[in-house]
Amino acid sequence: MIKKISISENEFDIPAKNCHRMVIMGSTKVGKTSIISRFLNEKVDDQYTPTIEDFHRKLYSIRGDVYQLDILDTSGNHPFPAMRRLSILTGDVFILVFSLDNRESFQEVQRLKRQIYETKSCLRNKTKENVDVPVMICGNKCDKDFYREVQEEEIEQLVGGDEHCAYFEISAKKNTNVDQMFQTLFSIAKLPTEMSPGRHCKVSVQFCEVLHKKSLRNKKCKDGNAYGIVEPFARRPSVQSDLMYIKEKAIGGSQTKEKGCIIC
Repeated sequence: MIKKISISENEFDIPAKNCHRMVIMGSTKVGKTSIISRFLNEKVDDQYTPTIEDFHRKLYSIRGDVYQLDILDTSGNHPFPAMRRLSILTGDVFILVFSLDNRESFQEVQRLKRQIYETKSCLRNKTKENVDVPVMICGNKCDKDFYREVQEEEIEQLVGGDEHCAYFEISAKKNTNVDQMFQTLFSIAKLPTEMSPGRHCKVSVQFCEVLHKKSLRNKKCKDGNAYGIVEPFARRPSVQSDLMYIKEKAIGGSQTKEKGCIIC
């Protein structure tokens, strides 16, 4: 569980149990950034720009509780294995993306799922906690007319009856099954499904006081008890902060859960 928040100069007392990090991983050109763009802005950019690493933050007020979701969009090239391991160690929820017309990208997802479980198992052994790892596997580009290189039987074998893992075929470009995918992911992670793009009211930063009180009662919204705000200038926590978080978790175990969201 990650920490902190910084909108304008405001400080919010968000309990650590309500602070989470979602990590999206996969090969290059499979549509990871487009999925995140759909999640944050409900649109995609047709121009492809290779991702090195992008960090986003979204804040929610849901039924009176405040949540923070950090989103890490990782590089498909993973030139720094240590950074990828750090992303896994600090992640709480994972989306693994492959392209339905690219078998190599599916094989990369197989490797990533294995690495996530192995890495999290190491941390679990140190903290003595039963940590479930919510993983969503996405076969993207289902809108395209192509020869399918990945068969359904292989996907079923990868998901393998794991109750904390699910699979969706989506199209980030056409917005097909994207919201349903996020709803399922948050449900698996035992997070409010109102975090999904289509299940809360989007408000701008100027209305961030909603995180303190029900100040938007007069604002018409299809989900009156759920609001989401994208922090415009969110910065990724430093590597040192992430390492300190992992160290505290490994040493302190469940004690860190009771602390609030603090990060440098």
